[in-house]
Amino acid sequence: MAIIELCVKAAVGAPDVLGDCPFCHWVLLTLEEKKVPYKTHLIDVSSKPEWFLEVNPSGKVPLIKFDDKWLSDSVVIIGLLEEKYPHPPLSTPAELSSVGLEIFDKFVAFLKSKDAKDGTEHALLDELKALDEHLKNHGPYVNGEIITSVDLRLAPKLYHLEVALGHFKKWTVPDSLPHLQIYTKSLFSRESFEKTKAAKEYIYAGWAPKVNV
Repeated sequence: MAIIELCVKAAVGAPDVLGDCPFCHWVLLTLEEKKVPYKTHLIDVSSKPEWFLEVNPSGKVPLIKFDDKWLSDSVVIIGLLEEKYPHPPLSTPAELSSVGLEIFDKFVAFLKSKDAKDGTEHALLDELKALDEHLKNHGPYVNGEIITSVDLRLAPKLYHLEVALGHFKKWTVPDSLPHLQIYTKSLFSRESFEKTKAAKEYIYAGWAPKVNV
């Protein structure tokens, strides 16, 4: 099996260390779960190398090399990985692919919020409650017993939520959402996640400029 080349974000202030991009993390998790060999290029997004911009003028990560062609966009990359490496299958049934889709945007809005009464916390809690309810009825994963791509997409975002909100707002997922708490622990304890997660200090460093504006 050929080794895949993948460009991912380097840590803020530490260009030789894996950074905090949840979309890069989703691709890394997929490669690990499928046991596909890969080599990473860490990209300092504040000073992108010339060769990277030549093959990828948009400058976005993740970026993957397939058959001598560089491709960006995590959704496209995940689809191609599923097609090229179908085992184990990770595709999510279409009707479940949008489960939890709004959580990340609501988390970012709450994280950046300076007004406790602006409704951003409530909006995030509504999304988390919906996911908890889905897991209660269909869990332990979004599609039942078997992990699929939607779980691998959610895992990095829930990690950012837990780490960043805990650090900047001293906020945690409430105990009234036990299915979500179990789900999160299960995802975070997977070998693929342990191997590919950014260290907490780099999650803080990545969000600090956006929180302190």
